[in-house]
Amino acid sequence: MTFAGDTLARLIRDEGTRVLATLVRVIGSVDLAEDAVQDAVVRALETWPRDGVPDNPRAWLLVTARRRAVDVLRREAKRVGKEADAMPLADEDPPPSVIRDDLLRLVFTCCHPCLSVDAQVALSLRTLGGLSTAEVARGLRLPEATAAKRLTRAKQKIATAGIPYRVPAAEELPERLSGVAATVYLIFNEGYAGVRAPLVDEAVRLARLLASLMPDEPTVLGLLALLLLHDARRCTRVADDGLPVLLADQDRSLWDAVLIQEGVLLVGRALRRTPSVPNPYVVEAAIAACHALAPTYESTNWDAVISWYDVLFTVRPSPVVSLNRAAAIAERDGAAVALPLVDALDVLADYPWWHATRAELLHRLGNRSAALTAVASAEAAGLGAGHAALLRRRAGE
Repeated sequence: MTFAGDTLARLIRDEGTRVLATLVRVIGSVDLAEDAVQDAVVRALETWPRDGVPDNPRAWLLVTARRRAVDVLRREAKRVGKEADAMPLADEDPPPSVIRDDLLRLVFTCCHPCLSVDAQVALSLRTLGGLSTAEVARGLRLPEATAAKRLTRAKQKIATAGIPYRVPAAEELPERLSGVAATVYLIFNEGYAGVRAPLVDEAVRLARLLASLMPDEPTVLGLLALLLLHDARRCTRVADDGLPVLLADQDRSLWDAVLIQEGVLLVGRALRRTPSVPNPYVVEAAIAACHALAPTYESTNWDAVISWYDVLFTVRPSPVVSLNRAAAIAERDGAAVALPLVDALDVLADYPWWHATRAELLHRLGNRSAALTAVASAEAAGLGAGHAALLRRRAGE
């Protein structure tokens, strides 16, 4: 597909998501709305390159999808024609406020806590991201049949459990929004850890969608900032030999300055909108900003990084936060100071990055044998082969 074709496909996909949200509200069925919109999208891809993009792409897709839904209802044996004709008419060009509310309803339905996390991730990629079932399967490294079953079960759960298609009430919103953000972040991490660009792209796209719908929510602003600041380093994270490149060794001249600038500005906006207790995503984004703004690894403001980890521990205490803080202390005060802090976190003995951190610190202290043992433990705990190979190489130096 040409660049123009890619742009057209993206336009259709973005507008298709908005049309889907409206159509779900009108007909009350995620399954039927999804099939109808998919048919409209296929027709658009067939006709728009030949006839030109309509003046109002969303209205064209909505009318086409609604007609398709009516046709399906008329063909169902248990329905009579007048029931299909009685389907509420959708405004061909709903105002932005209506589209926003429709999208928010769809977001909170796909990420409803009654659904398993796996189902939320798959449904978000399929319904909000517009990926095909095959693309969802590839992104999550699942057999296509498994992805299809997961999506089917999620939609059946929505229908049979009567999951409401609505925006949560004010008192529900913080917890529900936290769940939505966690789903998007999980999608990002799935792609980031496995160097799978499509999943990273989809997570950033969903975070941007959330930020456009809820521009004053610190959770959403912090999430988007965090994703952009990490993604800015995309092209420097893997070496030509396929091994990961440590943050200290990445070529910062290749980092995406535009994404960094946007991420840093979002951190500022999020902090200005943060109440007395900061949001964990905002704090994590502030830490990422400290790294992104440092012209060299050596000039990183480790005092600021450690202080932000202290804040993060107050709002989301966990051994992993303490481990990351200890790693920052190693950069400021040396491996000898940090190693006892890491060793004290043996509650993380099943966590591969605890062993990996010990391996790095032991390597810096010149204890090659213990470092290699820690690498083996990290690999046994599930550390990826690339990171294990890099640590083994460093320990052998």
